[in-house]
Parts: sequence; structure tokens; C-alpha cells
Amino acid sequence: MNLLLQNGMVYINGVFRKADVLIQDGVIVDIQRNISLDNIPVIDLNDLYILPGFADVHVHLREPGFFYKETILSGTKSAAKGGFTLVCSMPNLNPVPDNIENLKIQQDIIDRDAVIKVLPHASITKDQKGEELVDFESLSEKCFAFSDDGKGIQNSEIMREAMKKAKRLDKTIVAHCEDESLVCGGYIHDGEYAKLHGHKGISSASEYKQVQRDVDLCEETGCKYHVCHISTKETVDIVRKAKDKGLKVSCETTPHYLTFCDMDLREEGRFKMNPPIRSSEDREALIGGIKDGTIEIIATDHAPHTQEEKSKGLEKSNMGVVGLETSFGVINTFLVNEGHISFEKLVELMSINPRKIFGIDYGIKIGEKADLTIVDKNKEWVVNSSEFVSKGKATPFEGMKLKGDVLLTIYNGEIVYNKLNKEER
Repeated sequence: MNLLLQNGMVYINGVFRKADVLIQDGVIVDIQRNISLDNIPVIDLNDLYILPGFADVHVHLREPGFFYKETILSGTKSAAKGGFTLVCSMPNLNPVPDNIENLKIQQDIIDRDAVIKVLPHASITKDQKGEELVDFESLSEKCFAFSDDGKGIQNSEIMREAMKKAKRLDKTIVAHCEDESLVCGGYIHDGEYAKLHGHKGISSASEYKQVQRDVDLCEETGCKYHVCHISTKETVDIVRKAKDKGLKVSCETTPHYLTFCDMDLREEGRFKMNPPIRSSEDREALIGGIKDGTIEIIATDHAPHTQEEKSKGLEKSNMGVVGLETSFGVINTFLVNEGHISFEKLVELMSINPRKIFGIDYGIKIGEKADLTIVDKNKEWVVNSSEFVSKGKATPFEGMKLKGDVLLTIYNGEIVYNKLNKEER
């Protein structure tokens, strides 16, 4: 692809500066003011923002095994619409990627259908049962990281041995932290809303106690350790203290935990996920963790289900909501526009840190394939799930007005999503 992007606000080394970006044969060959070249398509961006493509380290693409919920094709098209050029797929699939043969089944579909980069997780234990470790050595060169996401590993010795193996191979343990003995049949946060409406609650301790156990094991083993979708104030504090000790600990949270508290819940499945939306105090602690650098990554935990699976209210609907197509708008609306973080910080959280922390090359660079997201951070739009590319439609943001929209996504030097047209410009 040959393309000249003119008059954009380009994110370079942590700051924005006005420049043109020249792409030839899919490669960024120049970034400067007032590039002029004949016989090449030109898009005048008129001060729209050119960002390094977003990256999401926590996405459920559901294939193989659950193609009726999502496919790698529909999921990556959804990601491209949301401005993502890299996603990391979670292992709760059928078959579980717990050996090379099963991982190859997924990788073959990725190679055939994905429109952006997909890096698959391998599971930590066989069939994600938490009982027997996978062969880390054979899987390590083929997977992004090791995770049993969807299930917390209940046995401390299993986790200790997993961390030792990951340490030797310089891989990261990515943990869904949930002590099942403390869930007690709950399905939303054990807080005010649950008490008022007669629901069974999930305690915050079910998350943070297992995080503390794992942080202690991380200190013992020296393993690189990443906590999925944190939701409680106690977890923020545990991770902050671990970082202060110099441990190799990172974490992510999601847009819905940063936006809602349990008193915002409705009696609808689109508000049900695991971990659940917590209290206002938890939400404020998460925002505080974003601001002070404790939380370095925003992920979506994009988890599509069928309409039927999400139509049974808070008690009986499946856990999980979609988020790839709303993530940028939500974070720009509720964190940037409300003054919690700068727009540059948003780029760090959604583009730079997910790659940097996991050792993936990052940033907009001359000589590299174009990997870019062009956004209008002032454009308002209303969330309408019927317009989602994802097969999943369950979102707690349904009907909300957001500010900030993705207009163009370029992956590996090719346009994979394009909303720019003459009518809009």
C-alpha cells in the first residue's frame, strides 16, 4: 500500500506533533511536515490523531470450539474497528491449547482468517483443570504467555511449579485470580446492590486473596507475573506494594470496572461478568491505580456470548461482555475528558504498555510496517450493539453517548478498517 497521511497529530516518543506520514509498500518511510509527492493517494487528516495501533492482551476469540459466539474472523474485524492491531487470545477453547497439536489448530485458523495480529495464550494446566501442568518447554516458543484464564488455579503448589517453569523459559504467567472457596454461589459483587435486590454476592476476597498468594509466589520464584482484569481496591494495593518491592508484577483492568459501580447495575445479562462490577470505592481505587502507574494496561476481556446466553438476567446469564468496539471511546470519555488522565496516557495504556511489558516492539517508527490507528477524539457517537462487527452484542455501554471514535486502522501496512470518507471529512 502507498499512502500519504497529511496534517495529522502523530504520537512520537510520548508526545504529539503535527506531521505527515508517508507509507510506501506498506512501510513508513518518512514523518515530517509538508511532504509532497506525486502519484500517491493522499488523505488530509486535518489534525486527526495518528496513534500506534492499540493492543489488547486479554481477548476471547472463541475459536476453535465456540464459533457460534465469535470467530477469529469476526473477532479480529471487531478489533480492527476498535483500533486494535494486536490482540492476545485466551485459552478457554475446545480443544484447550494445552499441547502443540491443539495450539496448532488455533494457529492455523489465525493464519487463515485473522485481519490483525493474534498471539495465542497456552494454558497453564492440562484441559484447564488446575491439576497437571502442560509441557511448558514445547509450548513456550509458540505461545504469547501461559494462562488458565476463566479459572483461578486453586492449588498453590501447582502455581509455584508453573512459575518456576515460566521463569526458566522467560515467559509470563497471566492469572485469572479467583479463590473458588470464597465465591459461595455468587454471581454479582457482594455489595449494596446485591443486598437490596436479593442477589448472591461474590466477595472481593475471592480475587485479592489469590492475588496476594500469587505475588508471594512471584517473589519466591522470580517469575514474571501479570494479573488479569483486576476489580478491587485491595488488589490495587497488593500490586502497588509488589511493584514497590521491585517484583516483576503487572496488571490490567477494563473499561467497565473504571466506569461503573455495583449501584449502576440493571437486571440484565449485559451487566454480568467475572469478576463483577464492584463498589464505587473499588472504582475510585482503580482510577487511582491508573493515575499513579500501578495499573499499566487497559484490556477489554472481550467475551462474546450468544443473545440467548445473555438474556437470562443477572443470576442465570453467562459471564462476559464484549468491549473491543467501545474501549477507546469509553476511556477517552470517562478518563481523558473527565480529567483523570491525559490523552498521551491513554496511548500508553492502550498501545505502548501492552507491548512494552510483554517484550513486543512498540511505537511509530520509520522503516517499519505501518501499524496505525487514526482517531477523532472529539467525535460523539452512541453505542448501538446492533452495529457491532462482533457476534457478541452484550455491552453495559448500550445506548451511552461516547466521545472519541476510530476512523482508520492500518495493520502490517494495509488498511483493515476504514470509516474515513468524503461525507465525514
